[in-house]
Amino acid sequence: MAQRTPYDDSSDDRLLATSEAGDNSAPLSITEISQALKRTVEDRFGFVRLRGELSGVKRAASGHLYLALKDEKAVLDGVMWRSAVPRLAFQPEDGIEVVASGKLTTYPGRSKYQIVIERMEIAGEGALLALLEKTKARLEAEGLFDPARKRALPFAPRTIGVVTSPTGAVIRDILHRLEDRFPTHVIVWPVLVQGEGAAKQVADAVRGFGAIEPNGPVPRPDLLIVARGGGSIEDLWSFNEEIVVRAVAESPIPVISAVGHETDTTLCDYAADRRAPTPTAAAEIAVPVLRELRATIDDLAHRQSKCALRPVELGRERLSARADRLPRAEQLLQPYAQRLDELGERLRRGLLDRAAKGREKLSEQRLSPAILRANLRDARQRLTAARLSPNLITRPIAERGERLAALNRLRLQLDPKAPLQRGYALVCAEGHPVISSREEAARQPVLTLEFADGSLKVVPGTAPKPAPGTSPKKAAKARSATPDSGQPKLL
Repeated sequence: MAQRTPYDDSSDDRLLATSEAGDNSAPLSITEISQALKRTVEDRFGFVRLRGELSGVKRAASGHLYLALKDEKAVLDGVMWRSAVPRLAFQPEDGIEVVASGKLTTYPGRSKYQIVIERMEIAGEGALLALLEKTKARLEAEGLFDPARKRALPFAPRTIGVVTSPTGAVIRDILHRLEDRFPTHVIVWPVLVQGEGAAKQVADAVRGFGAIEPNGPVPRPDLLIVARGGGSIEDLWSFNEEIVVRAVAESPIPVISAVGHETDTTLCDYAADRRAPTPTAAAEIAVPVLRELRATIDDLAHRQSKCALRPVELGRERLSARADRLPRAEQLLQPYAQRLDELGERLRRGLLDRAAKGREKLSEQRLSPAILRANLRDARQRLTAARLSPNLITRPIAERGERLAALNRLRLQLDPKAPLQRGYALVCAEGHPVISSREEAARQPVLTLEFADGSLKVVPGTAPKPAPGTSPKKAAKARSATPDSGQPKLL
């Protein structure tokens, strides 16, 4: 006899789920199987690097970045949490080909898998150049590169502001040329020139120089130099960022862009008032005379800075290595954060739909502020014309009081029991509230005489008439000799 499996289709259909003999596996809940799948996927694909094209890039109000990676045949959803977004070296846009690193996980709320991106880079120089041309065309259409916007440089600036790295060779070359050719006061705003956060630091430095008040404690520069040494397009990418281009274009101080070597071109060069082929050439353009910098002093200052910062860097590296081994609280909250973003989006769409329906209903009723104001004006006019006074209320009350008193007097006059107070009696019987004739009274077995102070029941009858010639006393005596039946006689 063949053994039947738990999924044998030949078994009889049953209404209630039962356990077969030897079956020790209880049914799993949806949450249990979802968590099991999540652990399996995360253990198997704890770290992956994927190459694909960005699609549907959207930054939520919470700071998280939602996107999709796709190629010719497949699409994979991705999310980059708020803590990892600041480490991006470029602005994600649809159509950019990237290499994303992270781990695969599942989202039980929609029964789907996705990649949690920890790091994202542009996939190759070709993709980087395509993004550069796209950004350039968009900013050029806004007029940021218009030659009519260029301003003339001051001939002999008294103060020059330099935005560059404080530890690179660029600042040494600029100071060397400025010191040799013209004694000029230089203010250096130290920034990162590549890597994470470099673009924001450069833009903040340009805007910071422009915000300095003239004749203040810190002299305001007459000219700015934004400089960096040569490198690949990836090394110079911070100066192609939109935030840097806009800061340079909006600067109230003339700007010289000296990024890279002669063959290097960035979007910052197009937005600046003047482009220098090298940082050294920028110093030559800025002042009419070159001078030699004290290279040795700058080199010693650079080495001193590195020696002072080395223990700090080592301590930061050790702390970072230990912190990476600790579980992150945000990883536990990631599904809930994603769920919160979805609910927030649904709430926003619901409010918009509710407002649209209310607006449509209001338009169907054809209400307008002009109609409401007209109705209010008419109501005010009617209220003014009424001229309310106490007489309008007391007069109707007095009139109704008089009519009520007249009706009460009429009621007292028509009351059938009112004459009883004057000595009259009311004759009635069962089924006859009032008897007004002798014949009708004679037909009743018992009559009731109602007086003012009570009632009396009598039996109707004919009283004997006295004989002619009989005195009233004898007639009364004869009546008293008649046997009494116990009931008084009437009629």
